[in-house]
Order: sequence, then structure tokens, then C-alpha cells
Amino acid sequence: MKSTVDEIRDRFDNDVERFSNLETGQSATIDAPLCMELVVDSAAAVTSDARSLLDIGCGAGNYTLKLLERFKDADATLIDLSRPMLDRASQRVSEATIGRVTTMQSDIRDIELGEQQHDVAVAAAVLHHLRSDEEWREVCAKVYAALNPGGSFWIVDLISHTHAPVQAAMWRRYGEYLTELRDEAYRDEVLAYVDKEDSPVSVMTVVDHLRGAGFDGVEILHKNNCFAAFGAVKPAVGIEAR
Repeated sequence: MKSTVDEIRDRFDNDVERFSNLETGQSATIDAPLCMELVVDSAAAVTSDARSLLDIGCGAGNYTLKLLERFKDADATLIDLSRPMLDRASQRVSEATIGRVTTMQSDIRDIELGEQQHDVAVAAAVLHHLRSDEEWREVCAKVYAALNPGGSFWIVDLISHTHAPVQAAMWRRYGEYLTELRDEAYRDEVLAYVDKEDSPVSVMTVVDHLRGAGFDGVEILHKNNCFAAFGAVKPAVGIEAR
């Protein structure tokens, strides 16, 4: 059985400090600083006049802080399961913008985002908690509706591989990365909670769900081992979701 929402919330309630390093991001994520840089650069290129940011699973607010370096004094809406994470993110983000900062403690599957309220949305290391294609479809549709025309959605996440031998090879390499990062005990700890907590999908599954929601200009910004970064743009004129 995978972790429940309450179990995931409890773990993150006690892990705020690890998610508060703006320079390294989350170290267990391969290329975390690079992915953050690619997302921010791409969002600034695609949605250069963004005034409203949406951070889904914001953690301690790292992605919003980096986005605010490009989108000066934009409004920010922060969503997370964990109240301690939200409190830290709100404090840090409020110091970086004179825009409105709104926090929402909720699961993205449950929350109402409204329509055409944001210019840039980001979801970093959060959507791997979705458990089914139906949940992916619902979340992508919800984010699509919440974006203004021409808005963009950026995802950085753990991914899986279609063929079992490739998955095994990538998982072995990820274990080696974690061992080099710290030690074998840390490797075993991370792999255990990934197995218990996460439900990653393949790169092409993410792309298909984004396209299915109506996004165009879907991009794979980066892939290394079992992590990838994606971008997608809502058409500037109304096009029904395919």
C-alpha cells in the first residue's frame, strides 16, 4: 500500500529545513539546481510579463523565490499539504515581493483553482504523488483552466521507464548517485520512501496528459536518469482540450 495523504503530510511537516536551501534545491533530486534554472529561464522566455504565479506543492518556496527574481513583485499563490512548509514559504516569499502572497493548505486533487487567474504555474517534485491516469487528467485540466491564455505550466518530477530492464538500470544508477551523495544508509532510506510514497509515470505519459488537457508547445526541458523537467503553454486563443 502506498502512503496516505496524512502520512505524506506528516513526513513533510518534519522536513522543512531540507527544502529550504535555495542553492541546492532538494539534493535527492538529480540536477535539482539545473532544473530550477531551466524552468525559470523558460518561464521568463515564454511568459515574460507574468504577474501571477502558482506554486503547487511549494515546499519551502524555492521555485517561487527563483521565479520572483525574473517576475519582480508578482503575486504568488502557494499550495502545499504541510502547514509548516507553507508557513516557511510564505515568510520567505513575502520578503521577496510586494505582491500579494496567498497560501492554501490542501491536496491539489481537492482544491479549486478557479479560471484564468495565473500566468505561470509550477509543480516541482509533487505530481509523482498522483495515483492514476484519471488524477493526472483532472489535475492537468484544473491547471489549464486556472492559467490565463498564453500562460505556462512547468513540471519537475521523478519519472519511470516503460521497459523493465531500462527501469532497473536507471534505478541502479540512481542508487549509486544517492550513495555518492551521502552513503548507503541514505540510499536505502530514500529508495524506501520512494517505493512507499511515490507513483512516477513515464516521460511520454506526462507529455500525453499535458497535450490532452489542451496545452501546446509541450517541451521536455531536461531528463537525467529518473528525473525530468517539462514545460507546456496554454494557447493564447481559446482552443478546446483535445
